[in-house]
Amino acid sequence: MLTHFGYTQVTAADGFASLTRDDAAVDIVLLERGIEVLPPEQRDQRASGLILAFTVTGIADHEERLRAAGAPITMPLREEPWGERLFQVTDPNGVVLQLVEWA
Repeated sequence: MLTHFGYTQVTAADGFASLTRDDAAVDIVLLERGIEVLPPEQRDQRASGLILAFTVTGIADHEERLRAAGAPITMPLREEPWGERLFQVTDPNGVVLQLVEWA
């Protein structure tokens, strides 16, 4: 899913992937649900209440690109009364990825 956002895989193993992006200050590490490196009480949890937000410019172009790539748009592009424009996609683990463009 994050490859849609320009991230590339740095390293991977069974149930683990580390992603990076040259122009980003943050790398992302993904662990498969159930992987044994997680404490037992966390292994079967799904994401809930988490939104990972990316600030962008040209948000309509991003939505069009992601839609064309087959990304699951779970909240279409909309504009909030205060001028913020945003849309969301949701990964298979339930993590909401939100793209936002500030007014």
